[in-house]
Amino acid sequence: MTRHDPSHGAEPAQHELDREAEELNAVVMATSRLFVAISARALATVAEALTLPQLRALVVLDTCGPVKLSTLAGTLGVNPSTALRMAERLETVDLVDHRSNPANRREVLLSLTDAGHNLVTTVLARRRAEIRTLVKRLPAEERAALLPALRALTAAADEMAVHVVQAPQTVADVV
Repeated sequence: MTRHDPSHGAEPAQHELDREAEELNAVVMATSRLFVAISARALATVAEALTLPQLRALVVLDTCGPVKLSTLAGTLGVNPSTALRMAERLETVDLVDHRSNPANRREVLLSLTDAGHNLVTTVLARRRAEIRTLVKRLPAEERAALLPALRALTAAADEMAVHVVQAPQTVADVV
């Protein structure tokens, strides 16, 4: 008597899912490289000496307001010592300011200077303009399908752009 193996019919379906996942991976990675390049171009037109991780830190500070060093480090996913070095570099070029936390003098609060805010505003505006130009090149039906597809991908990941440690917020425009 031959037993029926229920997994036997699943093999072709699994192969198709694997192929589709690989194709999606390739497209998502290419799209990621595209958006990193757009961000790099926008930053280079404003401040050639800054890096994308530094821009990301500035965007977090611009969006979240003054934050503790440990919060910035957690948001960026780096060690506090790395965040401190980054903040010090950004302070030397007058983009970030630090001061003692009035609630706890042992803590440092980081915030953007006016120059830092202006830089973030300019870079993000240039990035949005380039993305807008790119999206306008798409046929209307492809544009219409893009937004729900990207929302579905984000929802499937169950993750916002950034989760701020100790103060959960969605941070828009984070690199």
